[in-house]
Amino acid sequence: MTAISETTWTPQRLSVAARDHLWMHFTRQGDGAGGEVPVIVRGEGAYIWDSNGKRYLDGLAGLFAVGIGHGREEIAETAARQTRELGYFPLWGHAHPAAIQLAERLADDAPGDLNRVFFTVSGGESVETAWKLAKQYFKLTGKPNKHKVVSRALAYHGTSAGALSITGLPGAKADFEPLVPSTLRVPNTNFYRAPEHADDYEAFGLWAADRIEQAIEFEGADTVAAVFLEPMQNTGGCFPPPPGYFQRVREICDKHDVLLVSDEVICAFGRLGHEFGANRYGYQPDMITVAKGLTSGYSPLGAVIASERLMEPFTHGTTTFTHGSTYGGHPVSCAVALTNLDIIERENLYGHVLANEVAFRSTLDKLTDLPIVGDIRGAGFFYGIELVKDKATKETFTPAESERVLHKYLSTALFENGLYCRADDRGEPVVQLAPPLICGQQQFDEIEQILRSSLTEAWNRL
Repeated sequence: MTAISETTWTPQRLSVAARDHLWMHFTRQGDGAGGEVPVIVRGEGAYIWDSNGKRYLDGLAGLFAVGIGHGREEIAETAARQTRELGYFPLWGHAHPAAIQLAERLADDAPGDLNRVFFTVSGGESVETAWKLAKQYFKLTGKPNKHKVVSRALAYHGTSAGALSITGLPGAKADFEPLVPSTLRVPNTNFYRAPEHADDYEAFGLWAADRIEQAIEFEGADTVAAVFLEPMQNTGGCFPPPPGYFQRVREICDKHDVLLVSDEVICAFGRLGHEFGANRYGYQPDMITVAKGLTSGYSPLGAVIASERLMEPFTHGTTTFTHGSTYGGHPVSCAVALTNLDIIERENLYGHVLANEVAFRSTLDKLTDLPIVGDIRGAGFFYGIELVKDKATKETFTPAESERVLHKYLSTALFENGLYCRADDRGEPVVQLAPPLICGQQQFDEIEQILRSSLTEAWNRL
């Protein structure tokens, strides 16, 4: 083995080493066998550069995370300062200033009495934590049978055993089954493919919410602990909630003493133009799970923000929430999060998203003249474009067509044409967009132009 100090890390050498030694996440390792692995080496603002010097527009904010854009010196200075002062200490019976200050800030900004913050390392770990907390809470309050979870079809909630069990993607689960039992699936809010009330958006939303109550009653309310919902569901291509949907879900949860968990790993910290998606859609959760935008991806950090009600059984006697992790609430990550939130506030990025979301949507709507574009949906800086092979009937791709058009062409073509985003077919075939919150009309136009040329060629191949 050659020592790093003795190796000249040319672009080719980096790519070969990546191919030979790096096991990439959610990646078909065989697809690139013998080929070049894209190596991203730098980011600035809304753009990233590969090891060959080519620039790309980051249309996915890394992975729905980099709200403030790449290359912020202020974040680097904060991390260096915190590292020199206190590089690491756990939150196991002790505290440190960065975690304390961040917890207070999140509690102050979260809706209602969500005043208690449990730090994690990632979004999936936040979901796992919320489920464990829900189960222990009900055991402590005399309802030990309440342990089941309701979530929506196609919804992604993480990859750990518990979070993957809550996830509604059969293909993501099959290789790891059996998983944790006691999770239930209900319809999502994809109005484009509404099975009921296809001509009435609000009625469809209430129908979808009522399916949650139906599932709770079928299982027995004394066995259901929580409902996990994203404010806007990601997988499947951005499903917004119809008017009244979350208000009806809140009524159902209150009626059956079921906790409402707002999974905002993607939607919090500006993706929808608000600090929390629950604020945008006007509902009160019992817990909010966050990660990604909390640090704009500059350092790994997640959190569960819980109500005083959930904390109460743990505040007396010898009761302990026997859960935690080595790096949850890491001092460097917490310091980075505080600076990230400072930048968002100082530059009014929530207001910027709200002021520009109509322009973003209008620019994307130009693509509806293409025969392959069936639906465009979303809000804020978070959109999905559903692809079809027949607009009149909404007929979708066959598996073979999806393989040929999405996997063999579109995923690579978009990147080669200068746009980093996601072409996904875990539900219907979609292109997903979530650019940094700093973007404006220049980036919107660039996204539309690259999508137009790439989707036109995809249609020709279809």
